[in-house]
Amino acid sequence: MADPKKASAKPRTEKVDGEMSVREAGKKGGDTVRDRYGSGFYEEIGRKGGQATRERHGAEFYESIGQKGGKVVKEKYGPNFYEQIGHKGGQKVKKLIAEAKKNAQGEES
Repeated sequence: MADPKKASAKPRTEKVDGEMSVREAGKKGGDTVRDRYGSGFYEEIGRKGGQATRERHGAEFYESIGQKGGKVVKEKYGPNFYEQIGHKGGQKVKKLIAEAKKNAQGEES
């Protein structure tokens, strides 16, 4: 007989016998919170969580996890990935600046 403690830790994503999946339940709960408190609520609790983490672990913690994440991305996508996304970001900023200048000139006329 299978040990229920050794069952997959992955949450159920499909419906079983008409029940709501874990994903659907999470979305429903999130939507309810958003409707009740507003979308800014998530920003506020995220900021509070970040401050608490910084106080508990120190600012160096964020540097450490950022480096770990960067290493994983580099291994997965290669070293040129950052150059590519940097170029895309630069092009986007260039476009936004040009649009802002165009809009500003249109308002002056």
